[in-house]
Amino acid sequence: ECMSHMDGASAVVIKSKHYPGEIIGFKRGSPLIVGIVSAAEKRAKSPCRGAEPPHNANKVSSLNLRGDLYADEVFISSDSNAIAEHTRKVVYLDDDDIVHYQDGVVRFYNKSDSSPDIDTPSQEKVLHELEVALETLTKGRFEHYMLKEIFEQPESVLNTMRGRLNFETGDVHLGGFAANKAVFRQATRLLFISCGTSLNSCLAVRPLFDELAALPVMVENASDFLDRRPFVGRSDVCFFVSQSGETADTLRAMEYCREQGAVLVGITNVVGSAISRLTDFGAHLNAGVEVGVASTKAYTSQFVLMVIVALLLSENSVRHQQRRREIVAALARLSADIHECIKAVDGPVKLLAEQLKDSKSVLVLGRGYNYATCLEGALKIKELTYVHTEGINSGELKHGPLALIDENIPVIIVCTNDALIDRARSAIQQVSARKGRPIALINDDDAEILEAASSVVKVPATVDCLQGILNIIPLQLLSYHLAVLRGNNVDRPRNLAKSVTVQ
Repeated sequence: ECMSHMDGASAVVIKSKHYPGEIIGFKRGSPLIVGIVSAAEKRAKSPCRGAEPPHNANKVSSLNLRGDLYADEVFISSDSNAIAEHTRKVVYLDDDDIVHYQDGVVRFYNKSDSSPDIDTPSQEKVLHELEVALETLTKGRFEHYMLKEIFEQPESVLNTMRGRLNFETGDVHLGGFAANKAVFRQATRLLFISCGTSLNSCLAVRPLFDELAALPVMVENASDFLDRRPFVGRSDVCFFVSQSGETADTLRAMEYCREQGAVLVGITNVVGSAISRLTDFGAHLNAGVEVGVASTKAYTSQFVLMVIVALLLSENSVRHQQRRREIVAALARLSADIHECIKAVDGPVKLLAEQLKDSKSVLVLGRGYNYATCLEGALKIKELTYVHTEGINSGELKHGPLALIDENIPVIIVCTNDALIDRARSAIQQVSARKGRPIALINDDDAEILEAASSVVKVPATVDCLQGILNIIPLQLLSYHLAVLRGNNVDRPRNLAKSVTVQ
């Protein structure tokens, strides 16, 4: 009755003093998870303690549930991390599902049931088993989760690649993709649809898909995509990228594409999330739990996973074999390169943060493969510092943004070595000529850049299509140190949520 009067997305749990020992939950649009604790589990030591971190976040149990489920305790949450300390056994509710708990009995219903009988549960559910080590939910030796997650990136990108890419042969093994190669052979277009940091990761790999996929590639902001409702065909392959797998705009865009008959592919970090359940196939990041609201390791793992997908799509292309070998060799070194990068830039970035902590506005410039880097770097700085920060394609400088340049506004410019280095030099010289304060990210000492820049941060070099992974690390660290210096809550920035479950 209550559900019929509610519009929009919701996840509701109801407990009343008039019905002690009884609880009801239901959802539509927003996530809701039911954790189950049996009497035997309650007596035993918590099964999560001491568990080894897996390559994927969760493991699906083969146990199907229909009828009464007996439980000593029940936990209802929108996020599995909140209940991981108490139980591994969880059930993910679908839209319009209802869960009812009374006197140790859990029952599942759905609003669409023609004549729901409170004594006859009608919904069959799958019991999933979380495999989240409790150690991953603690800060360890770090002051904040975000800093811990930045430093975990050498391991998280390795976990994303493990078992999926043979560094010696270049062979790619992505389970869901391997069984659906015909889908890509018949496709006429690839669409990447996402929001926020996930959108930036899609932009980061778009040039590589343009180069290797031999298909038109579109990257869409999910909310704008929903506003426009553009044509989507049955031969389109639509990728939905989301760290949580529950992003509201991305889910609504996915529903629209399903209605049009398109092929749906999910890329998410959370097994059992709506996107992982409702897409035709996909892959999980295996990046491990990310607690900080400002995403760091999920971004780099999304980046890496989509590069692997691009390698898969080009595996039979003769003219791309040399390029593929170059990328595979760089991926083999990537974990070590990230470790080296963190070690090299953390000190200089701390000093830079001291200089910029009172800035009222920051510009971040890049182009080509690093256009996405400047967008993601600007997003991190604005999320954590509450300072206006704008990521701009440096090719657009003379089309308006140059008017913003003066001696008071810091301008971070990505000038790492790639085919566009000459244009990067031109951009930094334009900023310097207008009395700006350019800060350059570089690979090697470059006389022209050193002359024009007020300061530089050196990052290790890698192949151009992966350089953005190394370039984002100093910007992640800069946003972190700026937030700490300004006294902000690093892990929970104001007005923001980890999983955006409303439009």
